[in-house]
Amino acid sequence: MNKARIAAASFPAGLPLRLLLAAAAILLALLSLPQAGHAQGIVRGAQEGSYEGNRIAGPVGGAVGGVVGAGVGGAVGAVEGVFGIPHRGHRRCRGYYDGYHRFHCYR
Repeated sequence: MNKARIAAASFPAGLPLRLLLAAAAILLALLSLPQAGHAQGIVRGAQEGSYEGNRIAGPVGGAVGGVVGAGVGGAVGAVEGVFGIPHRGHRRCRGYYDGYHRFHCYR
């Protein structure tokens, strides 16, 4: 009677830990993508572009405006990031900060 030998393939000892660390790194990279998008102005550019395009030209204008706004917002945010220019929103009125650091207009 011949006895057949079955050899099981084994993984190297360090592979599961490496795979776990690689998966964690990829997960952290994917979680950081929305923060980078917000920092460069892509999201706000797309929102404002789609709003204005929808207001002026209807649904097709909204789609086109969102794409163009995202591109322009991303480009401006990237240039500001490279040169280190802080993005400061402008106020439309003169006012003051209260004790809770909230801005109030005089009018």
